[in-house]
Amino acid sequence: MVRNKKKIVILGGGFAGVECARQLESKIGNDDEIELVMISEDNFLLFTPMLPQVASGMIETRHIVLPIRTICKKIKFYEGRIKNIDPYGKLVTLWGTGDKRSISVHYDFLIVGLGSETNFFGMSDVEKNAYTMKTLNDAVMLRNRVIDMLEQAENETDPILRKSFLNFVVAGGGFAGIETAGELMDLLLDARKYYPTIHKNDLKVVVIEALGMILPGFNEKLAGFAKEKMTDNGIDIRLKTAITSFDGNEVTTKLLVQNPKEEDEEPITDVIRTKTLIWTAGVTPVNTIKRSMFKTEKGKLIVNDYLEVQDFPGVFAIGDCAMFLDPETQRPFPPTAQIAEAQAKVAAKNLISMISNSKKEKFVYHSKGQMAIIGKRTGIATFLGMNISGFWAWLIWRNVYLSKISTFDKRTRVFLDWTIDLFFDRDISRLKLMKHEPEKEYRQLDEVDDVW
Repeated sequence: MVRNKKKIVILGGGFAGVECARQLESKIGNDDEIELVMISEDNFLLFTPMLPQVASGMIETRHIVLPIRTICKKIKFYEGRIKNIDPYGKLVTLWGTGDKRSISVHYDFLIVGLGSETNFFGMSDVEKNAYTMKTLNDAVMLRNRVIDMLEQAENETDPILRKSFLNFVVAGGGFAGIETAGELMDLLLDARKYYPTIHKNDLKVVVIEALGMILPGFNEKLAGFAKEKMTDNGIDIRLKTAITSFDGNEVTTKLLVQNPKEEDEEPITDVIRTKTLIWTAGVTPVNTIKRSMFKTEKGKLIVNDYLEVQDFPGVFAIGDCAMFLDPETQRPFPPTAQIAEAQAKVAAKNLISMISNSKKEKFVYHSKGQMAIIGKRTGIATFLGMNISGFWAWLIWRNVYLSKISTFDKRTRVFLDWTIDLFFDRDISRLKLMKHEPEKEYRQLDEVDDVW
């Protein structure tokens, strides 16, 4: 008699999904009665902390992608985009495309780690015209854009138009925004030597942040150090300021500070002439989560202390798509890889506990520290209870993140890229790529789904 295997399906190939798969592989991967399945839109794990360095040309594009099949060797992998999750029928349906059929995958246990997408806060003109920093394609497109702007500015005689080519605006003062701004300025300063008419004072990088400080969550002194160093490097940081529109030629901003005695006072607005806006100002859960039958709050799946989705035992949510409040602040945890991996470990352990009928473990987050690089071999770090800034923080960032790349060949490639950068200038060739307009949804080709 053939026994039916218990099928564990993991949705998402980001830090949360891959870490969960690795934990399950190590503990129950050899169990003949359990089948591990992963579904992801890409067949690789993108090492997002190094995306800004790809955009600046320091690291080669393929060196920060790790093929999932080389990391997780005991899972059955499906590459596809998720159309629907049916928690009552225990089915996950994938979209069909012009090249492949739509299929449905049955599960006994489900782990949802679908991450997030860029949040434009309803500003359609920003969504249409801005560059983002979420995917590998985003980083390559941004690098091409920067080089294109330098090429156009070099021979432009109209001073106003030329200035708009050399103004670059970064929306968001979090990790992604600050590290992108720092790498962007380094790229511009390195490339400038090949453009005789462009001087250092012509280049302008502006960071727009709605809060009163950059890098929220960091020690105020460290965040202040980062702001000071970046300002010294020529980056203009504007706090308590919000972007209201971008038409491809001008960024419109408004000052969020208002005199309490004059509540009816018109907000102070400003216009920055630029052709390039890089949007890193927020994320939102993917549409698959928002339209699912699960209970959500602000688009995120509501989970209990064990990371189980409300009303559906055996379904776990981890990473950016899970609504889990920090008990100290009563605010959601920030969308970081560190938290995603911590949740993945607890979810995997609790799922195994469910299968073996043993006691589950509550998720309690203990931060291992945080780090950010701000350009010019400078960084800030909270590490082992110490606040570190400058060159040593930059060195710690490099060593920690290099150690987190799970395959030896990719670690070696990134290390060699960093070493080469010490001795040679960055490549300023521009690849002729078109900006890809992503489809919001795929159309379904089959009336009847195949169930696997």
